[in-house]
Amino acid sequence: MDIKNILQKLTGAEKASLCAGSDSWHTRGIKRLDIPTIMMADGPHGLRKELSKGNGDILRDSYPATCFPTASALASTWNRELISKVAQAIAEECLAEGVSVVLGPGTNIKRSPLCGRNFEYFSEDPYQTGEMATAFIQGVQQMGVGASLKHFAANNQEYRRMLIDTVVDERALREIYMAGFETAVKNGKPWTVMAAYNRLNGMYCTENAWLLETVLRKEWGFEGIVVSDWGAVNDRVVGIIAGMDLEMPGIENGNKDRIISAVQSGELLEKDLDNVVRRLLRFVDRCSMNLQDDFRCDLEAHHRLAMKTATEGAVLLKNEGDLLPLSKTATVGLIGQFAKIPRYQGSGSSLINPSRMDTLYDAMREYAGIDKVIFAKGYSLDEKGDSDALLAEAIDVARKTNVVVVCAGLTDLDEVESVDRQHLRLADAHDQLIEAIAEANPQTIVLLSNGSPVEMPWIDKVPAVLEGYLGGQAGASAHCQLIYGEENPSGKLAESFPISLQDTPAHAYFPGGPKTVEYRESLFVGYRFYDTVETEVLFPFGHGLSYTHFVYKNLVVIHEKGNLVNVRFDIENVGDRAGKEIAQVYVHAPREGVARPEQELKGFVKVALDAGETQTVNLALGKRAFAYYSVKKHDWQVQKGKYEIRVGASSRDIRLTSHVQFDGENPETLTPSEKFYRHFPADADVPQAVFEGLLGRALPNNGPISRPYDLNTSIMDMQRSLVGRFLKRIIRRQINAMMGEEIHGPTRLMIEQMALESPLRVLVMFSGGALSRRMLNRLLMLANGRMLSKARQRKNQD
Repeated sequence: MDIKNILQKLTGAEKASLCAGSDSWHTRGIKRLDIPTIMMADGPHGLRKELSKGNGDILRDSYPATCFPTASALASTWNRELISKVAQAIAEECLAEGVSVVLGPGTNIKRSPLCGRNFEYFSEDPYQTGEMATAFIQGVQQMGVGASLKHFAANNQEYRRMLIDTVVDERALREIYMAGFETAVKNGKPWTVMAAYNRLNGMYCTENAWLLETVLRKEWGFEGIVVSDWGAVNDRVVGIIAGMDLEMPGIENGNKDRIISAVQSGELLEKDLDNVVRRLLRFVDRCSMNLQDDFRCDLEAHHRLAMKTATEGAVLLKNEGDLLPLSKTATVGLIGQFAKIPRYQGSGSSLINPSRMDTLYDAMREYAGIDKVIFAKGYSLDEKGDSDALLAEAIDVARKTNVVVVCAGLTDLDEVESVDRQHLRLADAHDQLIEAIAEANPQTIVLLSNGSPVEMPWIDKVPAVLEGYLGGQAGASAHCQLIYGEENPSGKLAESFPISLQDTPAHAYFPGGPKTVEYRESLFVGYRFYDTVETEVLFPFGHGLSYTHFVYKNLVVIHEKGNLVNVRFDIENVGDRAGKEIAQVYVHAPREGVARPEQELKGFVKVALDAGETQTVNLALGKRAFAYYSVKKHDWQVQKGKYEIRVGASSRDIRLTSHVQFDGENPETLTPSEKFYRHFPADADVPQAVFEGLLGRALPNNGPISRPYDLNTSIMDMQRSLVGRFLKRIIRRQINAMMGEEIHGPTRLMIEQMALESPLRVLVMFSGGALSRRMLNRLLMLANGRMLSKARQRKNQD
């Protein structure tokens, strides 16, 4: 494609038209200039390409594809190579369906375990997040399919996600919430980055020039296009000036005419529009070159890969008395409806229509024999069964079997895009079942299916817990292999499991609202908080057991020139079977000077060892492993002093330590806020004045929302007005028309919640054209009483 020549031939209207999609999934083409259209589709743990004609459930109506484990399980593999292979397989399925971009990976930090979309995100740690995201991007793009790194930036909750203003200090933003994106952009080089819905320190991400131009393009060297999250655009012209290239989805919302008028008036410089169009043309050209009409992929091979991935992503949390693995000769009570109806993925835009589906019931009966596995339902997923009768049946099975496997976890309604969780508990029926079964048979194993941490009030009553996460379509077969010891568990947690919600650092400030959410815990997210204030956790970051045992020894730390440090140590498998170990390297910074967490992950490696085998591990730590972000110098600085290198099997299981001395920058003069953060409170109660000191400004108004309403007011915020209630009815009718009144469950919950919490400007998209911008503006005038006021004026004049 001769981009320079095409750019000269494009009319102003054509340039404006290219800045938005042609529909929900395609970019806009121009036939007269041979500009093709390319297709994007949802990810990130599989391909969700919508059917042209569905049956009412707009998310489940998609082409069959391999449903791989979700990101929380992928991250628990700590296996860069494996994640890259998963991404390659997803790209192959994209090519087979004519899809040029998969919308993933999700790279947002797990600030709170309550975020409804955490199953789509990797970790609470920015270093691990960046490594996992880079592996995913590289795997997808080496197949000629683009990745879309999302959601940039600080989109860490679902509540009011299209309106909320994320208020976060610069150090936390740089060190925690943007660091994973930075690694993925610099090392993965994604073709697209998706700008998030939310505001960031007062400005929508889709029109934030500091975020998109200063940081993303100039500092990090991003060369692809920025695409909006679906419906995230507030002011299209401001967005173009800020470097936001492609608005999705493509709808008739007046933005094309707005761009044309802005160029004509001089509000938008034509060179700024040309910069966006030039990037879009390069992107479309790159995508179109890789499409292959006759591409075929091997779904059976992908299913086997999904099983291998689920095997490595499962985490053995507890195994007292080596209850696991089980013998084939044991009679097993298999209890819980998840054994027959697996919970294998979360709900929302990432919902995959699996190409096939394994169940634990079938897998265990096939492996051990029909007579060795006795099933009891235990609970009802639709809550229509007799819970007392189900529990009695389960207890009876537990009493007459050698060992019990209880399949429990979160339900489809617990983990839904656009809706945050309200607590960390399992359903009451699941907790009660586990308690009762453990009392009936002490040899009880709990197999969990969930995308994020849960409380475990029964943890001391069961000897074994296997965290299966959301294992995808082959997860059940993988878990069967682990239960019987055909595979050795090798996953480790990429997030801390707190004892209770009240222990989490963001508890008092999540999810905020109605206008802002304050990140008062700043740097102290996840294990950075728990380890700094020495709070007990249920299971620590990086934790995971094996059926064998590993010994760490012979640590050597060599300080090379500058800031480069080489870390070398040996790992020996001292058990009697092969296994894989994930060794983690943490850095403890000097206590003098600026506030730093107790320790931070800066390196990891996964090694496979036969019984009795020893391997030497070599890791290189660069400047960023020891640096903090100086808000005074707007750069990364290594403070002078002694740093401790900690090598361990988890953040709470450090096996080896050494030190390295840096003659770097002298400690900065501490502000009162920095002094406070040097002694961070165990209850994470951060005074407003301290947080404002970190921000360098007063907190924005977070008061109630009232008239006058505008296009950035949500329907829920207008419920006191007749217009708000009218719009709510319109939306619900529209959802019924799309989905049918009989379809309920997580999809409807997501769509309704999104529609009611979204700004009014997004209703143009949700209404399918039934509501235009002009109509909305008139309704706003009515809601604000302006039409009545004008009518009174005319009456008085008459």
